[in-house]
Amino acid sequence: MMRGLVLLGIPGLVMGLGSAAAQTVSRQEAMRAAIHPVADAKSMQAWLSRVPETRDFPDDFATTLRGHGAAFVIEMTTAPGCLPCGDLWTKLTALGARYGWQVRTISGQEAMIRSGRLGLPWVGNPVAWARPIGDDARVVPVAIGTDHSPNLARNLYLAAKMLTGVRPAVGVRAMSKFTGIVGVPQRRDGQGQ
Repeated sequence: MMRGLVLLGIPGLVMGLGSAAAQTVSRQEAMRAAIHPVADAKSMQAWLSRVPETRDFPDDFATTLRGHGAAFVIEMTTAPGCLPCGDLWTKLTALGARYGWQVRTISGQEAMIRSGRLGLPWVGNPVAWARPIGDDARVVPVAIGTDHSPNLARNLYLAAKMLTGVRPAVGVRAMSKFTGIVGVPQRRDGQGQ
């Protein structure tokens, strides 16, 4: 039984480690620090303005993304009225067109199963993963919440590297900056936000 949660370098990923040398926080405190629900474009842009953009890319960046485009697919969750979902979709489809990657949506049920397999808390929409086209089991999260296009491109590059043999710890450490800018969850009674 976990007694606390430790918030590691990945703000959107909260890993339960029980008692650890790192600062132990409650699940609620970790979620408040990592997840930023937004209901309007102004709030979304305010959170995005705080997110640093990737400026340095490796020499093989474009070659890697173009070279792996036919082999990988980006899948994301979405929900009606979710502004970050629309923002992420627009950015991912532009990157997909530029580098030859397919972009699709997946159901909330599939997203929950994936999140559970990876030990990720379900934080709401959007969440995006990259995976090989022919392998549903090998997935790498590339976004939890929306983000700047250069950061998304960096995460796609790292996912391609990880899925083609780069040591996962290296890729996960480099991909440790998910924004957590997600849509306001819909009410359970189906009445909307």
